[in-house]
Amino acid sequence: MKNIKVLGPGCKRCVATAEMVQSQADRLGVPVSIEKVTDYAAIAGYGIASTPGIVIDGKVVHAGGLPKAEDLARWLAAA
Repeated sequence: MKNIKVLGPGCKRCVATAEMVQSQADRLGVPVSIEKVTDYAAIAGYGIASTPGIVIDGKVVHAGGLPKAEDLARWLAAA
């Protein structure tokens, strides 16, 4: 199971990003655990200045704006 954190204050883009991650994971058959991180100190701890951010298994893979579907698929499919 992939541990995914969506970093952001809970704005519409952050909510949409979490939904996109879940939808893409379902489509690929990849089990995921999604956690929404809204604490600014915790977000800053990942070095994220622009939200939403995505962290997969401890690695920051995206920051700022909505991710592209093909990027999500690539990140989720990676070992």
